[in-house]
Amino acid sequence: MDTMKLHLKVWRQKNKNDKGRMVSYEANNISEHMSFLEMLDVVNDDLIKKGDEPIAFDHDCREGICGACSMVINGVPHGPEKGTTTCQLHMRKFKDGDTIFIEPWRAKAFPVVKDLLVDRSAFDRIIQAGGYVSINTGGAPDGNALPIPKVDADLAMDAATCIGCGACVAACKNASAMLFVSAKVSHLALLPQGAVEKKDRVRKMVKAMDKEGFGNCTNQYECEAACPKEISVNFITRLNREYISS
Repeated sequence: MDTMKLHLKVWRQKNKNDKGRMVSYEANNISEHMSFLEMLDVVNDDLIKKGDEPIAFDHDCREGICGACSMVINGVPHGPEKGTTTCQLHMRKFKDGDTIFIEPWRAKAFPVVKDLLVDRSAFDRIIQAGGYVSINTGGAPDGNALPIPKVDADLAMDAATCIGCGACVAACKNASAMLFVSAKVSHLALLPQGAVEKKDRVRKMVKAMDKEGFGNCTNQYECEAACPKEISVNFITRLNREYISS
């Protein structure tokens, strides 16, 4: 099996108060079939054997579902492959001898906890502000008992695919969370269960977003380009419309 040697430039930061710095590492014997996180596991194993502190990074499912594997690779959130999370990015996208720069999300609302790990609890607080259905809808109805136009159902599903990773924030020069919030507002507002309180929801969630310190949208579509689930910026239009009419 062919293996690669890679030169890594990794952001190391002890805590949110530390200044932080880029540190060089060598990644040896890396298979093209490894995922990006598996490559970092190999690097960390070598660091531990040497008695050095391993690189801290976030991960969970490693299946492109949870959104935890958030890091900027060569200046691009989640790396060079479109519509792919970091954990699903494979090393065959790189070449032997490549230099790879790895950094955390850069946003005021996502303070660095350590190295590549950031605190994304701001997203949780936005959801807590209104990203749910609180109306008593009774018992679970039959799936076909409540007719929903296919267009609306498809749009709601498209919005619901957002995994809340924060790539949209990391890609935006203003660190805007508009794509995330618009997806969460839209997937509920489009369905009958969520339509009842949609006006109250959008006001609360936008207010929470502003309180967390996220920037404003400048319509440059960087968020859509970086999104691993390819959420459309059209949902931001829907968010603005819902907010204006609320």
